[in-house]
Amino acid sequence: MQQLSFNDQVIWFEPSLLTNIDHSQLAQIFEPEFWQQREAIVGSACGRGTTWFVQLEQMQAALRHYRRGGLFGKLVKDSYYFTNWGHTRGAREIEVLAALTQHKVHVPRAIAARAVKHGFFYRADILSERIPNAKDLVEILVESPLAHQVYYNIGVEIKKMHQAGVNHTDLNIHNILLDEQQKVWLIDFDKCGVQAGDAWKAGNLARLQRSFIKELNKCQIHWQQADWQALLDGYNA
Repeated sequence: MQQLSFNDQVIWFEPSLLTNIDHSQLAQIFEPEFWQQREAIVGSACGRGTTWFVQLEQMQAALRHYRRGGLFGKLVKDSYYFTNWGHTRGAREIEVLAALTQHKVHVPRAIAARAVKHGFFYRADILSERIPNAKDLVEILVESPLAHQVYYNIGVEIKKMHQAGVNHTDLNIHNILLDEQQKVWLIDFDKCGVQAGDAWKAGNLARLQRSFIKELNKCQIHWQQADWQALLDGYNA
């Protein structure tokens, strides 16, 4: 990752993944209008905000503006208290993705991130790889059940994440993807970090189990307790 600083903002970027973007355009790549002018927007998804899917030269990418959730997010939508550039949301997510990649965890590649400072606060954006032809577990399990081998593989991937020391504070089945080859991907590492010790790992798994149960009741997904045991078998292998 290279770093560029100017006008109360810092941009982190991977030049090898932005081969058709020069430095004068870097501040613009975090604006949807830039990609609209290039006719490079290939889709979008709505959640806390809109995630824009854009076509790069080598891959598709997801452009996301960091937004707050919860009750406080209704008052302050996208501003965060500034302490230093390294603690901004994009910088921390890039750091986590780099640690996971080193441990061969299947995660999207970080392409670029930006933080823009306004007085004591900042706003931030991130551009990361979009996993081709992938669906989250909710979308898949609404249609049909999964083989126990897939759950086993999910458990293996979560264990690799934990061995990298990464605490995924929002581990739920919307943040686990399968591609066309049923390869497991973990996504959405905002507010996550590298953490010492082991006490938090059981909490990650408990949160994930609650997520399965929630979607079982909400969306009638094809899931049963034996599937959870297959995941644990992979985790403990």
